[in-house]
Amino acid sequence: MHLFSRKKVVLLFSFLALVAIVGAFAVSAVALRHTANAAAAADPNVVKFDLVASPGITACLPKAHGSASIVRLPENDNMNISVEGLAPNNEYALFVIQVPNKPFGISWYQSDLVTDGNGNGSVVVRGIFNVETFSVSPGGSATFAPTHQYHLGLWFADPQVPFDLGCEPGATSPTITPFDGDQQAGIQVLNTSNFPDNAGPLSQVKP
Repeated sequence: MHLFSRKKVVLLFSFLALVAIVGAFAVSAVALRHTANAAAAADPNVVKFDLVASPGITACLPKAHGSASIVRLPENDNMNISVEGLAPNNEYALFVIQVPNKPFGISWYQSDLVTDGNGNGSVVVRGIFNVETFSVSPGGSATFAPTHQYHLGLWFADPQVPFDLGCEPGATSPTITPFDGDQQAGIQVLNTSNFPDNAGPLSQVKP
């Protein structure tokens, strides 16, 4: 074979070998990424779920939505809440509640959450957010037996905000609810009514 032709053949085989090596690395990277994603999705220590718009909210905030991720820790849990499509630059109050819609039942104030200029926001709360979450009052000003709370609810901290947005059609003044630190909150904006009343998402988290 002519020397020039032989060099062309050697170069051709070298190029094909390089293509094969690059392809193998690409396939390996994709496989590793899919394996990592599958492992994360199957992590028994993480439970994820959505929060949905409360009744009537989509008329004034059509893109209102939330998501939650609960990470189990040795002594307690980390709950990460993210929201989008809410009124921008506003404060909201997060509660763990007995049932997602009225009358809400026993309710436990967890945290404030503030949205940015785009109506997005997030907050991280640490506590017991699993199948063992409950409240009890053996005596005092109120008395009730141990009662589980497996749902979440998010309220407007300022009652004027939903009223001005038109979230309360027909109302002549803002609706005031007790769901904030000063007990002068607005209506509920997000909840977990996408789960049954007696089987809220926290009931899916094992201690």
